[in-house]
Amino acid sequence: MSVPSYDEVILGRRSIRGYLDKPVPGEVIEDILALAMRSPSSMNTQPWHFHVITGEPLDRIRKGNTERILAGEPDSREFRRGEPFAGVHRERQVEVAKQLFGAMGIARDDAPARQDWVLRGFRQFDAPVCVIVTYDRTLSGSDDTAFDCGAVTTALVNAAWSRGLGCVINSQGIMQSPVVREHAGIPDDQVIMKAVAMGWPDPDFPANAVVSLRKSVDEAARFVGFD
Repeated sequence: MSVPSYDEVILGRRSIRGYLDKPVPGEVIEDILALAMRSPSSMNTQPWHFHVITGEPLDRIRKGNTERILAGEPDSREFRRGEPFAGVHRERQVEVAKQLFGAMGIARDDAPARQDWVLRGFRQFDAPVCVIVTYDRTLSGSDDTAFDCGAVTTALVNAAWSRGLGCVINSQGIMQSPVVREHAGIPDDQVIMKAVAMGWPDPDFPANAVVSLRKSVDEAARFVGFD
């Protein structure tokens, strides 16, 4: 298999929310993790752990997540959540939702279809693999740890794309953390931070064609001291 260039990966990668019913070999994921773990970390602390789940354990997590959500169980996410998005950040969140709903043909007043879309998130988008990213609980007070885990997760989804796999980073799949911790066998000395759905992209799934709008360099960056 030819490996795409760095630019091709960065410019081509999209968040994938629809997957083929096709298993992902463990050795491919090992290769992806080995690449991702070259990500820099603060003073080489490497705080991350990856729990790679498929098959029956993942089905149990999907079932437990959706049952608890539908029963009205409150969010039990372990990593800090922060305040709801507002202002321009909320506008960007709404814009990508409009893109996704438009691609999927989900009308604004179609409550059942909108709920089904939300529940897909709690099912890890029916992906064949879920990677749960955790960090050592002893580092819970460190801001660098969250930064480092974000960096390695970005490297993970880019490495996966370079091997033909799609991903979407999400929090829906870990909002019912007791379910995840039980069926993934996550030890108590680790904090559950994020989930990454992973699999072979379904080319016929409409939302997979969505490319989110991005800020320009002019909007995001200031250059100081340049001629």
